[in-house]
Amino acid sequence: MQYPIYFYIPKSCWPETIPEDVDRHWDIFIVGPYNWTLQTYCRLKSYGFGCELVDRMPSKGIVFTHRDYLDDGFQPSSHLLLVCLQADRFPHPYAQLHVVQNPKQVVRSSNKFGSKYFLPHWPQPGLIPRDPNRGDRFENLGYFGVEKQLAPELLEPSYQEKLNQLGLKNCTINTEHTNQQYRWNDYSQIDLFVAVRSFKKREEYLRKPATKLYGAWHAGVPAILGYESAYRAERQSELDYIEVASVEELLTAIERLRDDLSWRKAIIENGKKRAQETEPKHLTERWIEAIETVAIPTYEAWCSESESARQQFFKNNYLILIQNKLERSAKEISSKAGNLIQKLKIS
Repeated sequence: MQYPIYFYIPKSCWPETIPEDVDRHWDIFIVGPYNWTLQTYCRLKSYGFGCELVDRMPSKGIVFTHRDYLDDGFQPSSHLLLVCLQADRFPHPYAQLHVVQNPKQVVRSSNKFGSKYFLPHWPQPGLIPRDPNRGDRFENLGYFGVEKQLAPELLEPSYQEKLNQLGLKNCTINTEHTNQQYRWNDYSQIDLFVAVRSFKKREEYLRKPATKLYGAWHAGVPAILGYESAYRAERQSELDYIEVASVEELLTAIERLRDDLSWRKAIIENGKKRAQETEPKHLTERWIEAIETVAIPTYEAWCSESESARQQFFKNNYLILIQNKLERSAKEISSKAGNLIQKLKIS
């Protein structure tokens, strides 16, 4: 039986355009939540899968929506399955299912509801790969992302000077800019991709996806990355990417890539093979499989559950809401303390 499948974006956040071609209108997806909601809807729709994009929360059916679009207190009705697309946010306390972007977030609930299911993040829509006419040139180092998420060491003048000594130009594209001159889908002139949030191994970034790695594979450029659980979960061989734990290791890896052409080519060719796993067609099929084998059975179980059991689920999950609020408060206090310490150092 086919149940109604919805993707919900509230009217206040509704996109100006519903793109028929996701890759042609790649710039729409600078809005993060659209990648999980709007892009998934468009990919499924173009594949011929029955689903609907709505600006009001339905009263029944299976609803996929981004965590940012959900009020903490929203509780689904007896005929509504709420699938929270968690991204890098806190989980929703009352969603019966979550879709997560890092395998480390997966939870198989002992109950019928509350599981977290992993689906890879979509690769950059409309990505322009490295220009093959560049041949074996190794000149431009690229980073596509929010600049403040780079390790502070990579913003130091001393690091820039060392890159210059190695014959490399640093081409950072800050995706926080919305001006059209910032083409954050364009890898055509990039010869190497570097993304390190921190050189400290104690932080695994459990809510972050492997999107930057997917981007490097699809672009046909080698990637040097930091210690992150999402990257490690994808790693099948040392050719998938180069992991570094210090600026010194990073510079050594860059120098080897510059001088060892056969190694560089092996990494690029391996990346092209791995990119096939996150081709939109393949990921669309994974989404359909997840809907049919996970979401629909969970919906049927929820609809057939007793009202007392549903209320018990909400009561049990109220603790998640409290925990989320405590974690948010602790994070805010830590951030404010860090800013204060930094100001005191400067003064």
